[in-house]
Amino acid sequence: MGKETGFLELDRKDRTYADPKERISHYKEFVIPHADEALQKQASRCMNCGIPYCHNGCPVNNIIPDWNHLVYEGDWKNALEVLHSTNNFPEFTGRICPAPCEASCTLNIIDQPVTIKSIECAIVDRGWKEGWIKPDVPAEKTGKRVAVVGSGPAGLACAQQLARAGHSVTVFEKSDRVGGLLRYGIPDFKMEKHLINRRAVQMEAEGVTFRTSTEVGVDVSLKSLKENFDALVLAGGAEEARPLDIPGAELPGVRLAMEFLTQQNKRNAGDDEVRAAPRGSLTATGKDVIVIGGGDTGSDCVGTSNRQGAKSVTQIEIMPKPPEMEDKMLTWPDWPMKLRTSSSHEEGVERDWAVLTKEVIGENGKVTGLKCVRADWSKGKLEEVPGSEFVLPADLILLAMGFIGPKKTGMIDQTNVKLTERGNVDANTDDYRTSEDMLFACGDMRRGQSLVVWAIREGRQCARSVDEALMGTTQLPR
Repeated sequence: MGKETGFLELDRKDRTYADPKERISHYKEFVIPHADEALQKQASRCMNCGIPYCHNGCPVNNIIPDWNHLVYEGDWKNALEVLHSTNNFPEFTGRICPAPCEASCTLNIIDQPVTIKSIECAIVDRGWKEGWIKPDVPAEKTGKRVAVVGSGPAGLACAQQLARAGHSVTVFEKSDRVGGLLRYGIPDFKMEKHLINRRAVQMEAEGVTFRTSTEVGVDVSLKSLKENFDALVLAGGAEEARPLDIPGAELPGVRLAMEFLTQQNKRNAGDDEVRAAPRGSLTATGKDVIVIGGGDTGSDCVGTSNRQGAKSVTQIEIMPKPPEMEDKMLTWPDWPMKLRTSSSHEEGVERDWAVLTKEVIGENGKVTGLKCVRADWSKGKLEEVPGSEFVLPADLILLAMGFIGPKKTGMIDQTNVKLTERGNVDANTDDYRTSEDMLFACGDMRRGQSLVVWAIREGRQCARSVDEALMGTTQLPR
């Protein structure tokens, strides 16, 4: 424990943001990081608990008290080593993870939690700046070949761990750049994509081969991968979006959130945003935009719409409005249900809860409005409030209602792999094996829509299982 009285002497002080009026004029990151000295003070608030619940709150089981102490002591290089021992890509999670570790912080019971996420991000950013992060090339090669399908966080973590174990790893990605939803679903203003490029260069130096613009099940068959590789990992994500099943939803002004976000990220990268977009170019400029869905993806649509110059942005959610603050005595150390206002919300949006959509209104083939009704959840189930119908003006309706599992056409159809009742690839978290021999699955394709940090965890654990299956034993961490 660095400073025994740190949590008594210092209040939580997190990173700040650039002014909303300035930051909506661009797509760059706008978080203002702490100076090193300020981070050391924040790290001193860590109590080095006898039972550090932050470990369990963090899906990758980051050794948080240890690197907090090292930061307090100014030993940033060893802090980076401890951080990398559990997390391949802390610069991703340090930017976009909702930080369940902070909800589990013991200090959060009676005070404000340690700024774990900010410290994590500062450690890895310092590591890159100082040149401490280098390729970890294996001393020997095993001669085994592994194919990883999908280059999202699960696929990248799995591939990097397997390459470091000495296997020859090829990652197949259907898009023209690696990263999956890290690349195309997360807006640049939350995480700039040079961070992914930097890790991809590191992984290539470690022996990973990336084959982009190659869709398994279309451009290359799953059968051929089985014939040419010793093991195959399915890490293709959960891309089947939940549909809006109401009259008028077929109108061209009703679009998927991922289509909207992907196109803007492609524009930012200088790529052709409509080459793989069958419904054409999509922007919110000058439009009344309605975002259906109150989660992170919906929030990302809000921020992107404001940057594109939307006339107005409204976000609606079918569930009731959460409380402003949780009852910590009831929820800690679990992730609490409470009202969360993102940086995108602060940039301008009308938010509404307990709203059920009834019909998309159109005129001459164009969206003009969305008919809604108030939802009543007081009896524990959804009931419409009589006489509460209303219409919101709309030119563009973005569907951010989550995902229902991996797409079945193509790769999944070419296997006999068993699926769960929810349509995910069936594999347990003990060995990540599917019903087919030497075929493994991890990430959202296995568990369903989830967090980046969960994907990294599953990729790492799956790599350990693959290594053990190939070699009979493994030294990779779980």
